Amino acid sequence: MRTFSQKPADVQKKWVMIDADGLVVGRLATIVASRLRGKHKPTFTPHVDDGDNVIVINADKVVFTGNKRWEKKYYWHTGHPGGIKERSAEQLLDGRFPERVVEKAVERMIPRGPLGRRQMKNLRVYAGTDHPHEAQKPEMLDVAALNRKNKKARI
Repeated sequence: MRTFSQKPADVQKKWVMIDADGLVVGRLATIVASRLRGKHKPTFTPHVDDGDNVIVINADKVVFTGNKRWEKKYYWHTGHPGGIKERSAEQLLDGRFPERVVEKAVERMIPRGPLGRRQMKNLRVYAGTDHPHEAQKPEMLDVAALNRKNKKARI
């Protein structure tokens, strides 16, 4: 018996759309990261980008559990001495680019490196319900139905 190793030319990519309205950020991110890597497929090969293209809509309506919406901080550095900056999750969700909360959560679950950067290009996150990918005919993935803990009422 030999171990199966998929070739990049044999990869079959699908388009999957997820409605993030009322979904818990971390649980959504784990499902999206798994789809991007292709771990849900029996042909999964760690060194090949065989994941699906994922579209996430309503990213501005995701929820956090507990007090994370107010207490979770996102840090970055300006490059200058003493230039550490922070924003709370609430400031990001109420700001100009609320989709960055979902993008960062997924990005931090994907391996760092050239393959991870290529897989992140297969993720499209939109704050509202409109997206320009109707021509790809994405199929809906109901994340809320996978587990009752995936969906939470908005506060």
